[in-house]
Amino acid sequence: MNKKTKWGIIIIIGAGIIGGGIYSQMPKQNEELAAAEKIMANRDSGKKKILNVNAKVIKTKLLTDEFKVVASVLPDEEVDLSFETSGKVIEINFEEGTFVKKGQLLAKVNDRQLQAQLQRLVSQLKLAEDRVFRQDALLKRDAVSKEAYEQVKTDLAILNADIDIVKAEIELTELRAPFDGIIGLRQISVGTYASPTTVVAKLTKTSPLKIQFSVTENNIKDIKKGTNLTFKVSGEQNQFKAQVYAIEPGLDDLHTATARAYYPNRNFELAPGRYASVTLKKQEKPDAIAIPTEAIKPEMGKDFVYLYKGGKAQPVEVTTGSIRTDAEVEIIKGLQVGDTLITSGIMQLRTGLPVILDNVD
Repeated sequence: MNKKTKWGIIIIIGAGIIGGGIYSQMPKQNEELAAAEKIMANRDSGKKKILNVNAKVIKTKLLTDEFKVVASVLPDEEVDLSFETSGKVIEINFEEGTFVKKGQLLAKVNDRQLQAQLQRLVSQLKLAEDRVFRQDALLKRDAVSKEAYEQVKTDLAILNADIDIVKAEIELTELRAPFDGIIGLRQISVGTYASPTTVVAKLTKTSPLKIQFSVTENNIKDIKKGTNLTFKVSGEQNQFKAQVYAIEPGLDDLHTATARAYYPNRNFELAPGRYASVTLKKQEKPDAIAIPTEAIKPEMGKDFVYLYKGGKAQPVEVTTGSIRTDAEVEIIKGLQVGDTLITSGIMQLRTGLPVILDNVD
């Protein structure tokens, strides 16, 4: 055996001895590491069992059962103005877009011929009245027959009737406002030959306004004359109040009934023709208990909530009422004023699970 081979054997034997010493220590170190990991795992597991939640203290409140419908904003009155007779327009007495009063003269067609007829008849009136006066005096002295007296009385009555007819025809040449309102754009000019089919302008009464909407047969029982409602119009943040004044007595083909409410619109802040969202109240409870819908956990056909008691979550069966809103539901059994209701982490809760309150309303 040469010197080189001898030193190789010595190195291999030495490495085996050292390696054996190292490997003999590894099982002990592995056991200690596994025990430490187990302690950390148990510690982390314990932390997970404590859940941070939000809660609210149960109080009574005013709870309203509501439903919403789409409505239209209508003018109280609206009409296309036109003459009741034909003729050439000789006067236009209004400014477009202004307020006019009921009875105000807006336009007029030529009535010269009628005025001449009226003047002729009126000129005959004095003579006819004098005849009646004379015949009456003669009749009292038996100087004239009763038939002659009755004839002149009839002539006078016919004359007065003819005068009334001509005056009525003159009134037809005048276009007057049928109600207070805002007059729109005029469609004619002076000199236009107008007929009863010619639209002069549109007259609109915008105070009050009518709020028209339809309700289903399930909700028709919840509204009546005098029912108050609120509504919002598209593009407006403000909420307005109105009151129902009339309801159709029957249902239409869609099994809905049309109702109308008045909104005063005293300051003319709203214009007709807009869409509105109407909110109607079905019932109100001033001292109801209401909780967030997400706080309820259905199980086996029953509804449960979790209360905070002594640092732990405790389930309680509850009975819901008839009033529901978008965010809350009425509770009629199972909760008391002062209970602390857990409102978050509901699906993770279990009976007796330790919890920490982060936020309490």
